[in-house]
Amino acid sequence: MKKTTTPATPKTVTAKPVIPTQLKTGEQTKVTRPSPIKEKIVTHLFDKENYKWMLAGLIVIAIGFILMAGGKSSSPNVFQDKDVYSFRRITIAPILIIAGFIIEIFAIMRKSSVKDIV
Repeated sequence: MKKTTTPATPKTVTAKPVIPTQLKTGEQTKVTRPSPIKEKIVTHLFDKENYKWMLAGLIVIAIGFILMAGGKSSSPNVFQDKDVYSFRRITIAPILIIAGFIIEIFAIMRKSSVKDIV
């Protein structure tokens, strides 16, 4: 004999509302209050002084590149070594560029002294 089974019908379940437990007479409740607002110290990565140093470094680098730039030659067929190998282009300009990068590194590494309280 074969047993025939019918597919199970899903039961409908109704959710019961959640009711907070009631206290018995005479019980005290513990009231939790939110913790007091804590002061949060926010330190900015850079302050105004750092940005001034960065701007100064960029200006020194720009001056170095401007001094290194060449002028127009009067004749493109003639090589003039005094213009290409001048003291300004070979010595002063690279020193200014390196000094500008050193100022930039100093500006980035300088510790910010301002602390804001939020």
